[in-house]
Amino acid sequence: MLQVAIPNKGALSEESVALLRDAGYKCQRYGRELMVTDRENQIDFIFLRPRDIAQYVGNGVLELGITGRDLALDSAVAVAELLPLEFGRSRFCYAVPQESSLTPDRFGGLRIATSYPEIVRRDLAARGLEAKIVRLDGAVEISIRLGVADCIADVVESGRTLLEAGLRIVGEPLLHSEALLVGREPAVAELPAVRKMIARLRGVLVARAYAMIEYDIPRTALEEACRITPGIESPTISPLSNPDWVAVKAMILKKESNRIMDELYGIGARGIIVCNLSSCRI
Repeated sequence: MLQVAIPNKGALSEESVALLRDAGYKCQRYGRELMVTDRENQIDFIFLRPRDIAQYVGNGVLELGITGRDLALDSAVAVAELLPLEFGRSRFCYAVPQESSLTPDRFGGLRIATSYPEIVRRDLAARGLEAKIVRLDGAVEISIRLGVADCIADVVESGRTLLEAGLRIVGEPLLHSEALLVGREPAVAELPAVRKMIARLRGVLVARAYAMIEYDIPRTALEEACRITPGIESPTISPLSNPDWVAVKAMILKKESNRIMDELYGIGARGIIVCNLSSCRI
């Protein structure tokens, strides 16, 4: 039976469970269970601390896991990135007080507070610097004000928390992170159950990015309509009872749906409908 680790709490957990559920897997907890078995798909889903997942997978205890790239890199254990999951996106950055003129190349000898010491250690080594790394488990942004550190390195999403703490980002991000499906080695992706999971997850991710649009259009405007909605291979065109009109169906990028509807209506399309997709393979 395949064993897959997923985060036991937080946004990573919620979005991982939602993605797996949309892909046809049963991994919903009803309490604080540490393991949920999906008997239909022959998979044990094991709920672990997000920070520990790379350790279990990289050391070969479990075949697969879902965790953040930042957490995987900070674990100092090698895991194979099998599929980016397009949620939990963030940057990992240095930050200093708003009034400070410090830059990362001048961090030598300073105190850097972070919850990701391995990532910071590697970056300092690449810069040829030595600094004191102050490991904290949370609320890193307050450490400068409390006199614990001179600068920090932390995960940044919107940047609002840093701004509220009187800090600003300096230098380029150390890395860009997001949730990943990771394996103990690249070869694990060739296991039949893993291939199926990757295909299902990819199908859901593609479906989240696309929508299906349907509309009626006069034949005289069909060529222009097909230019606006070319679809994946080509749009589906069906005759209507009125020989001067046809029905068109095509996949479009969801983020462009309103613009496309505007353009179609402008050339005479009517009965325009946009529908969400639950999964697809293209």
